[in-house]
Amino acid sequence: MISSYIALGSNLDEPLTHIIAGLQGLHQLPDTTIEAVSGLYSTPPLGPEGQQNYLNAVAQINTTHPPLALLDALQSIEQQQGRKRLVRWGPRTLDLDILLYGNQVINHERLVVPHAEMNNRSFVLLPLADIAKDLVLPSGTTVRQLATNIDKTGITLLPTNLITLMKTAQEQ
Repeated sequence: MISSYIALGSNLDEPLTHIIAGLQGLHQLPDTTIEAVSGLYSTPPLGPEGQQNYLNAVAQINTTHPPLALLDALQSIEQQQGRKRLVRWGPRTLDLDILLYGNQVINHERLVVPHAEMNNRSFVLLPLADIAKDLVLPSGTTVRQLATNIDKTGITLLPTNLITLMKTAQEQ
């Protein structure tokens, strides 16, 4: 099993519902367990103007899926939630990104790990710090160091327990 960190984001069509569906999709992946889930953050959009704020979180999973198979599984979960890739950094129903895959550095045409922009994105670093602040990245820097120095303007931690919401949704 390899420990991997997955970013979840949504800002369309009831974003909380999509985040929970993303977690359920991770939970249902064969040979994969969810080990931890961050708090839920409301964050300003990065892309084109006129978008709603995003909801963002990070999940730590353990999986036997190789990196590209995991990427394919995540993209399948996104598609089940109606994800359409029309505009770069545009609004989306669900975005699932592999941030880290063990301590591997991957430079493939379909996948770059650690995630190429992770160190510059507060909507990734703050949730990641919730569950792995002392994690040492392949660069030798800790998540805590990066999260401490990142701009937190416009970001709000919401009083939401995603694990509880995911379990409640599964029971229904």
